[in-house]
Amino acid sequence: MTASYRIDLNRINQLTSTYGPDEPPTLPLDFGDYLSLLWRLDKHAAEPAKVRYYRQCALALAHGLGLKHRSLFRLVELTPPGQIYQQLPNAPYRSTNRLVDAQDRKAAIAQLTQLRLDILKMGTYHDQWPVSWPGSGILDGDLRDRVFAVLFTALRGQYENFGRLLLVVDIVLGDLLVGMHQIGEITLPELINNHNYPNFNDVRVRTAYYAGA
Repeated sequence: MTASYRIDLNRINQLTSTYGPDEPPTLPLDFGDYLSLLWRLDKHAAEPAKVRYYRQCALALAHGLGLKHRSLFRLVELTPPGQIYQQLPNAPYRSTNRLVDAQDRKAAIAQLTQLRLDILKMGTYHDQWPVSWPGSGILDGDLRDRVFAVLFTALRGQYENFGRLLLVVDIVLGDLLVGMHQIGEITLPELINNHNYPNFNDVRVRTAYYAGA
């Protein structure tokens, strides 16, 4: 396995991780991590404790990446959890520049965010599988188990390659939503020390995250 492939794999693992206290980011965080945190915020919309946690994570990272005064930040700030990814394609209309191609950018963002959703669901298929994957409607228990076993095995082996699409999608989405040339990355210690990112070593943070679990 080449060094670049290993770096890509580590990055994919972080983008599909929970970002929770027991799975904190190990690599510097960038715009792709911000998009993954927004997905987590949507995914846990019915869990107030996790909503508070992921909102704090997203706000801290947005501050750290210099997004506070961008239209995307305002969109996320005003959109209820559970609807953020649906609203991302509308970001071009909230900006005061480049309105001439806003419709085209909206269409592209909509397609890319859907692709990102699909890739993230595959990356966390262990908790998505029962209700949304091929074979879930098979009534025969033995047959359903065999189909699941084959798909689990195949997906586990192929996802490392398929998941690299995330890295490409994030670059294009970053350019369409905020302009990637303006965004860098920031380490977790910097976020914790300077931007109020939840400290995964803090007992209070861990207790709050798992409240109601």
